[in-house]
This record gives sequence, C-alpha cells and structure tokens, in this order.
Amino acid sequence: MATLSAFPSPNPNPNPSFLSPTDQTDNGPESLPHMDPPPSSDPTPNFNTPSDVIAPAAPPPSLLHLSFNQDHGCFAVGIDHGFRIYNCDPFREIFRRDFNRGGGIGVVEMLFRCNILALVGGGPDPQYPPNKVMIWDDHQSRCIGELSFRSEVRSVRLRRDRIVVVLEQKIFVYNFADLKLLHQIETIANPKGLCAVSQGAGSLVLVCPGLQKGQVRVEHYASKRTKFIMAHDSRIACFALSQDGQLLATTSTKGTLVRIYNTVDGSLLQEVRRGADRAEIYSLAFSSNAQWLAVSSDKGTVHVFSLKINGGSPGIVRTHNASEPATSPHSSLSFIKGVLPKYFSSEWSVAQFRLVEGCQYIVAFGHQKNTVVILGIDGSFYRCQFDPVNGGEMTQLEYHNFLKPDAAF
Repeated sequence: MATLSAFPSPNPNPNPSFLSPTDQTDNGPESLPHMDPPPSSDPTPNFNTPSDVIAPAAPPPSLLHLSFNQDHGCFAVGIDHGFRIYNCDPFREIFRRDFNRGGGIGVVEMLFRCNILALVGGGPDPQYPPNKVMIWDDHQSRCIGELSFRSEVRSVRLRRDRIVVVLEQKIFVYNFADLKLLHQIETIANPKGLCAVSQGAGSLVLVCPGLQKGQVRVEHYASKRTKFIMAHDSRIACFALSQDGQLLATTSTKGTLVRIYNTVDGSLLQEVRRGADRAEIYSLAFSSNAQWLAVSSDKGTVHVFSLKINGGSPGIVRTHNASEPATSPHSSLSFIKGVLPKYFSSEWSVAQFRLVEGCQYIVAFGHQKNTVVILGIDGSFYRCQFDPVNGGEMTQLEYHNFLKPDAAF
C-alpha cells in the first residue's frame, strides 16, 4: 500500500535539462511530468559544483548506490551525505548535492539527462525514510513529490511516462504525470530490487522476478499480456532488457551461463558461458543495437559476447559481414558435444577486461563504437575498447576514481 503527497507548485514549468549544451545528446528535449512539492520543511542541501575547492584532508565518502542512466551516457552515485551525477564521455562530474545533516542516499535514479530524479534514503543516517521515494527537481533544488510505502524501497525505475517502485515482494507501477497507481505485481523475495523496463519509444515492457525460483515475469503493457519464463533452475541473480524490450538476458545464482530470450514468446534464442566456476553476476548490459552483451561478476573479469539475434526482429539470426565475428568462440571440442557435457559446446566471450577480483563492478556500452564503461564501488571508472573482429583483451582508454577528492575534474 502506498500513499501519495502532493502540494501546490510555485514553478509548474521546470527546465527540462540540468546538463550544459555540451553534454546534450540528440534525444531532443525531455517531456517532463508536472509534479507538486511536499512541505517546505525538507532540508536544504549545500550546493557544491565541481569547481568548488575540497579540503585535501577530507576522507572519501561512503558509496551507497551506483547506477547508469537509461542511455548509459551518465551515472549516478549515492553517498553518505548526498549524491553526485557524472558524465561518461568525456568523464567529468556534472554536479553534486551535499546535505547538511545526515544525508545518506541509497537510491538515485535518473530520468535520462533531465532535472528530475528519484531518491531514496539509505545508509546509517538516511536523508529520507527508506520507505519513501522522493521525486527531486534539481532546478527547484528540492523534492516536489513523494511516494510512501509500508516497507523499504529496494529500487526505482523511471521512464518518461512511468515510475516503477520495487519492494521486497511487490512492484508498483505509477503514471508519472499524476502519480496514479496503474499496476501492482507480487514477486518472489527480491532483496536486490531486480527489475528492468524498456526505454524505447514504444509501450512499456517490464521484467521482474516471478513467484517461483528461477522464473521471470514479462509484462507487455501494449498488448496487456503477461509472459512467464522459467529461465533457470536456480534463483535469478541478474537480468537486463534491450532498449526496445524485445530481448532479455538472464543469469542465475550459479553465474556460469547467460541466456537470451525473446520476451514476446519466451523462446530461448542463445546461451553463452561466462565460465565454469560459480560466480556472482553483478550486471548485464546490451549494446544499443543488441549486437553485443557485456557481463561483470565477482571473478574480476568483464566479458563481451557476440549475439546472433537481430535486435529488431527476435528469432532471426543476424547475418555478419567480413569485418564482424560470426559468433562467440566455441570450445575446440564442440564437435563431440553429443557425447561430452554441454560445457564443451559452449559459446565463450569475444573480449575480456581484467579487474580486481572480489570488487563489485557494473558495466555498460559506451557511446563510442566498440567501447565499454566499467564502474566500481571502490570509485573506479574505466573506459575500454574491444576489437570486434579479433577479440581478446580489451584496451584501457581511460581511468579515474570518482570518489577521491582530487583535482581530476
């Protein structure tokens, strides 16, 4: 059960973007909902721009949240006294908001590059109750709406037309314009707040855990159809949607295999192998054209796989030209796959990048061709390039640590 709060707004027409013109993409101006502010008793943050001088002795902040925005051009960081927004290419801090007292932010969800964000308090001294989603307008520098729940919020997903709030065993879908509740979904225990939504211009496709171990639920809101897919025998650990919502990549708590499904009919389109040992998968990401899939895990290696599916028409095998690899590498023993275990006929990654084992990293594809961006909870930022023809080890193009108070910005 959620409760809403809304109050008259002094500024019904907020600026649609908080980025400077040099940071804009070609997506055009954002269409924003009208939001009303909560009571003016919300604490006022201190505003520190990247050019502000930071005392060298200041300890690095404690990181509570790390995520990319919807087009992977920016990323958001929740810390123990506020939040920060960074641009990926070129790498730079866009802005930060530091709160006077307390200030822990456990969830920061961006809406592409506009001034509206969703915030949830977190850490030992949260800025907001962890059972509330605060809608923050950065041009008004305050919260302009809120959603309250009976239990802690695990994650939030935003689209231009929807707000999706994930609790331990329930998901709520709201209309962005008026915060009207449109749909409520029950799930198996979901402490990670797993949920993915399509970001294409078409109707919403939402993926979440089902009610059984290893099951995912796909909601197609345009056709009002629900599809259940038994993706794995073990519990679901991670999944990702392509931008148009037609392809779904899933992995289980075993972390050895990644499966790619057609979200419309639930058919298995491809299966790739990360490795033979169990691993915790931290993130999965499709490239914008669904030609590549990136995977990060606690084994310290980021893998890039070649996908055989045409992103625009699931189920149709992509034709490759001479400059593209036909498939991910297969085991040299695949010719006897009918006799030996499935392991020997597996598709392996085309390219890899080695990191510190045990540290948590998330990955996405960069806006430049054949590049990936890797973020670590230790503050590390890597931008790497892979060879789409020969594969192998990726080339590191850039490294920064976004948590260290230095003059890198």
